[in-house]
Amino acid sequence: MGLLAITSGIVTLRTGWIVPTARRHVTRPRLHALGALLTGTSVLLQSLFHFQVLPSVSWEARFIGGNALLLSGLLLIALGQLLPLRRSHDHPAARPSR
Repeated sequence: MGLLAITSGIVTLRTGWIVPTARRHVTRPRLHALGALLTGTSVLLQSLFHFQVLPSVSWEARFIGGNALLLSGLLLIALGQLLPLRRSHDHPAARPSR
């Protein structure tokens, strides 16, 4: 799951492509992609620590570090969906009406 989220984040950062089920909701693709990268990294690191692929650190460091990455990723994903669209100054809807 972590590799899938990391791959999705990289693809979104490089091409702007978003999973079809999330396209309608995402207003800021870069924030969404960064959130997917952080969330995927958290899940991947936790699984590598669990299966002892990486040298073990204290459980407190794993717990706090993993939760910090996971929650910051989820916050970025939420911001990518909740912040309004950016409008350029050249766009007709951004001009004040007279």
